[in-house]
Amino acid sequence: METHEYINGEITVIWQPQKCIHSAVCVKTLPKVYNPNERPWIKVENATPQELKNQIDLCPSKALSYKFNINK
Repeated sequence: METHEYINGEITVIWQPQKCIHSAVCVKTLPKVYNPNERPWIKVENATPQELKNQIDLCPSKALSYKFNINK
């Protein structure tokens, strides 16, 4: 399955476009991050890692997920 990764410091946002069926939820929740008229449509630098995590936890289709980046 195709995925796209977007890194914002301590968090990486993972998007699976094939699963995405409710993008309006993302756009309403964090409009500075999600803009379907732009490419890339996800701009993780426009939110804090905590804001991204909170919004992704609400993703109804589970097209968005995240992982924490561990600095060694």
